Amino acid sequence: MIINLKNKDTLIVDDFKFKCSIGLKGTKKNKVEGDKATPKGFFSIQNLYYRPDRVPKPKFHLKIKKIYRNLGWCNDPKSKFYNSEIIINRNIKHEKLFRRDHKYDYFLVINYNPRKTAFRGSAIFIHLTKNYKPTAGCIALKKKDFLIMLKLIKKKSKIRIN
Repeated sequence: MIINLKNKDTLIVDDFKFKCSIGLKGTKKNKVEGDKATPKGFFSIQNLYYRPDRVPKPKFHLKIKKIYRNLGWCNDPKSKFYNSEIIINRNIKHEKLFRRDHKYDYFLVINYNPRKTAFRGSAIFIHLTKNYKPTAGCIALKKKDFLIMLKLIKKKSKIRIN
């Protein structure tokens, strides 16, 4: 199954069309860390993360991971942990995954920059939104749409971002 980001506000999964938001600067072929663009390309989907203190564990065909207070995602291009899940450490620049808002109550990791090439971009997710405001480079959906999408995704599903 192919998930298609048709334009800056429509994600197509099977016969479903979901309103979404993307990076503030639109899509970009040559993404760099911090450019607020969503990377163009064809990518696999990795793990599903969820907050067990807020939402139930969903049924899903890929690996599911719980988000705890000390979990982060390294966005420091100079670190050997760049573009990876980490246990939060003050010496490593990171994004917290255990957030006050609800954006990361559920999120999927898009397998962007799997070689962890420095400055090429990190933490590209499909996460939740309440207002469709532009993201820092991720794709964001309303919670009900996200949960419908999870039921449609298979192990070999890919996402095409144009």
